Amino acid sequence: MTGRETDLHADALGVLERWTAPDPDQEAWRIEYVELLRRGPDGLAKADFPDHLTAGALVLDADGSHVLLNLHGKARRWFAFGGHLEPEDGTLAAAALREAVEESGLPDLEIDPVPVHLSLHSVDFCSPRGTVRHLDVRFLARLGASSEPVVSDESLEVRWFDVDDLPTDEPDMVDLVRLARERLAGS
Repeated sequence: MTGRETDLHADALGVLERWTAPDPDQEAWRIEYVELLRRGPDGLAKADFPDHLTAGALVLDADGSHVLLNLHGKARRWFAFGGHLEPEDGTLAAAALREAVEESGLPDLEIDPVPVHLSLHSVDFCSPRGTVRHLDVRFLARLGASSEPVVSDESLEVRWFDVDDLPTDEPDMVDLVRLARERLAGS
């Protein structure tokens, strides 16, 4: 394991140990994430089967009235930005920012370094070994000066939505948007 991977593991464990979950369901997932990381750094790797950490970011405009989502190429559903951790990521927040910049095409996003939401979900298209579980740590990304997104290779479309007119009613996404807007309003 490289020094950078050791730093990422220490950061991820510390961030999740200190994070105050907004409700009992999020707290249960926080505990599960911490238990995975206490077993060692393997839980950071995409190759770790069936569970591994991922990081993502929800991009809001300056006043929190619009959210930028991507129509995921493989899942064919609207998501916030995110993906697997890379060895060069020094922190979970840095991984989330990297993913958001890569997938949105917005080079000057600003990341809030404190997670806003956790999402534990099964994914059947990421591993030839079968369904994996992504233990996603989600952050809030604020819009910089750039506001015109660019579609990446991983997305079919990237589009701004009014927060009251999301393209999905999945509770996970609705909760993420609500919590991110509360964080934005409180900052």
